[in-house]
Parts: sequence; C-alpha cells; structure tokens
Amino acid sequence: MIEKIKKPWPTKNAMTQVYKKKLWGGNAYDFYSGYGSHDSNITTPYIEVVRDFLTAFKEPLVVCDLGCGDFNIGKNLVHYTKKYIAIDIVESLITRNKKMFVAENLEFFCLDIVKDELPPADCIILRQVLQHVSNAEILNVVDKLYNFKYIILTEHIPLGTFAPNKDIISGQGIRLKQNSGVNILEPPFNLKVIDKTVLNEHILKNNKGRIVTTLYKLF
Repeated sequence: MIEKIKKPWPTKNAMTQVYKKKLWGGNAYDFYSGYGSHDSNITTPYIEVVRDFLTAFKEPLVVCDLGCGDFNIGKNLVHYTKKYIAIDIVESLITRNKKMFVAENLEFFCLDIVKDELPPADCIILRQVLQHVSNAEILNVVDKLYNFKYIILTEHIPLGTFAPNKDIISGQGIRLKQNSGVNILEPPFNLKVIDKTVLNEHILKNNKGRIVTTLYKLF
C-alpha cells in the first residue's frame, strides 16, 4: 500500500534543476518544457481539441492548469476561458511567465500541487505532469481532483498494453522505460469518474510510445 506524502519531498528542487540544466533540451530558450510542449505535430491537435471542449459551453469555464510549464500551450487557451489560473512549482518559471504573458483573465501562482490547496475552478488541466512524479505524490493530487467537475489529463504512455502505475522517483524521467505509464483509474489511485472520453492520441516515432489526452467528468 502506498502511503500519501506527509513530509517535505525534493520535487521542487528536482524540477527547478530540470529547467536550470535544460534536461529537457531547448538550449535556445530561457525555459523549455520539452518537445511535447513545442512540437507542432503534438501541440496543434491538442490545442484544437481542448479549445473545442472549452467553447462548447454557454458560459466560459474557469480553468486551472496544474504544471503550466513554459506556457507555450496555455497561452493559446486563455482566450476561451472565464479565468485561466496557471500553476507551477518552479518559482523562477512563474516569475518569468508573469512578465511574458498578460491578460485580464490570466493569473499565475507558484504552488506545489501535491501539498498546497488548489484554487477553485470548473476544469483542471494536467498535461504530462503526473508522469514525472511518484505514486505517493499522485495520490495526494488525486484526492484534490474530486473538487473539480472536469479533468483534462495528458500522459505519455507505452504503445499497446502496459503495466500501469509502476512507481518512480520524481524528476526528469517517466515510467516508459518500465513499460508503464500513469492510469489514474487503476490502483493505487482509483479515481472515480462518471464519464471518460479520449480527446486526442498522438503516436510517437521509433516506438517511443503515445501521448494520450483524456477528458474525465467527475460529477
């Protein structure tokens, strides 16, 4: 049984080092959230399906982006929301984002989504975030997801069948090398939802898995 995190953990330092040392590449950028946030073959269809979801409502939704990164994707979605709340654990990244991206309905906060209280919203965006953190941390996040009606979750997972939710140490890497990936509906997370819709799936070349975006409705 996985115990939930109760004591301080090094994720903040680990993610700060990822950006400082450019472990996801992007030497030409000040901050770079990886090719998954910059390759147009991945980002364009993702932005389109999320935009279509957000614009399907009579009244715009309040969206909370957990792990907004360099905001190369989020900047394209702000216009379609009542309020867009962008959160990341890396303080220097949030400071930079506040200067670069300004809109009346946009707010940035430096928060740890595992231990900090999350702002109220209609919809959560979690894009390739949980794949980088331990099962204990994911458990803490999953508990908080029940406060929101919609979850748009994107995960990098293996092709075909795989063993879900093998544990890792939080940081740069993901579970792919273990033929694993995050499935928050499976143990030990067991998120309870009333509806599930796959919005987008991108198959990566050279057997590097697939990036799947799923919409969950919780109530």
